[in-house]
Amino acid sequence: MGDALLFVGALFDSAALLFLTVYVVVTLSDLECDYLNAQQCCTKLNMWVIPELIGNGVLTFFLLVTFHWFLFLLNIPMTIWQAYKVIHVPSGNFGIYDPTEIHNRGNLKKHTRDSLIRLAFYLIFFFIYLYCMIISLLTKSIPSSGASEDF
Repeated sequence: MGDALLFVGALFDSAALLFLTVYVVVTLSDLECDYLNAQQCCTKLNMWVIPELIGNGVLTFFLLVTFHWFLFLLNIPMTIWQAYKVIHVPSGNFGIYDPTEIHNRGNLKKHTRDSLIRLAFYLIFFFIYLYCMIISLLTKSIPSSGASEDF
């Protein structure tokens, strides 16, 4: 039952991260089309940086603790990349998404590209976790109903 519970949690976690990344892509495209100003956009996006890092980090930790080495090794680069972005925010910036620099040097295109990479990652892993959950539920030992034991 432990693996099934892990993969159900991983499925919900990856679904939440997937929806969050879609929100980031939509918000960045609204900024690009001038539906939002830079201050509004960056405030909305910076609010979700740490929860996304925590969601991915907790999932990676649970994969490590439950000895799912292959999935852990596939998840750790995304967690490290997100932590690297959070740690290496230049001093004086508002956050990863800075309103004064988001239109400079192609930062908007870079943030959009990074978000689409995360979107593809979470989408792929959503289906991997769905497959793992189904397999763990099917391979779990099911007690017999007793009908065949009478004969």
